[in-house]
Amino acid sequence: MSAPVAIIGAAVDLGQSRRGVDMGPSAIRYGDLAGRIAALGRAVVDHGNVVSRQVETLSIRDERARYLPEIIESCEVIARLVGERSAAGEFPLVLGGDHSLAIGVLGGLAHTHGPGAVIWFDAHADCNTPDTSPSGSVHGMPLAVALGWAGPEFASPAWPLPMVQEERTVLIGIRSLDDGEVERLRRSRTTVFTMSDVDRMGMHACVQAAIEIVRGAPFVHLSFDMDVLEPEWAPGVGTPVRGGISYRESHLALELLADAGVIDSMEIVEVNPVLDRENMTGHLAVELVCSALGKRIL
Repeated sequence: MSAPVAIIGAAVDLGQSRRGVDMGPSAIRYGDLAGRIAALGRAVVDHGNVVSRQVETLSIRDERARYLPEIIESCEVIARLVGERSAAGEFPLVLGGDHSLAIGVLGGLAHTHGPGAVIWFDAHADCNTPDTSPSGSVHGMPLAVALGWAGPEFASPAWPLPMVQEERTVLIGIRSLDDGEVERLRRSRTTVFTMSDVDRMGMHACVQAAIEIVRGAPFVHLSFDMDVLEPEWAPGVGTPVRGGISYRESHLALELLADAGVIDSMEIVEVNPVLDRENMTGHLAVELVCSALGKRIL
């Protein structure tokens, strides 16, 4: 029997500068997320939202990593919830919220299972550190944190560092990198499928390669940033980048992962209803979650 799905909202927005992404979990739930998961025959329990502190009440202590203490605070709560649900044999499904929340998700999984694997769908690598980030936005750093590249200021009793293994980290759909990220990724043991690779190889080949890389890890997490899609399909994101994957490519990728049965948890992030059109991005997020959980056309 398939694992019950534990929905955890992460209404956090301190990792980036455009307001509204904290409403992402509500926008996704509004697309009848729980009902559509239940229709797949999966038990589902919604654990409500983890929230971050209000930006208006805070001051920036370090421009290199803006609002980091408050982000760590929220991520520690996320880590505890994700770890508990995963240890109970459930499938944590985390709704974002900005991508800094992945620190908590991967942290909780690693605290429970040890450093594992991640498949990271994103237009961006999110591999900046406080020393390389042009903006100081922490939503551009979570994968660097998970890989143990970001420095001791990201340490917490709630998680080990690193959280994931370099050789079992796969990025797909990448097309917007900062100079520091390019240098670090070239020196790393991660596998990166840029959009040029997706164009050349096809999504099927990229995902099949990813499956073989992550298979057998202590845990395998799927991190899906909605800005990996072409903006015409997902307009409600804070950092859209032209030249993304298509509607069908996104579904194919998640259908392949579901068929392989390798994914133990998932987050879907950066849905911003303030920037969306009639909740188009929120509804698509629901569709993609369903594909990842086994929904098929026939």
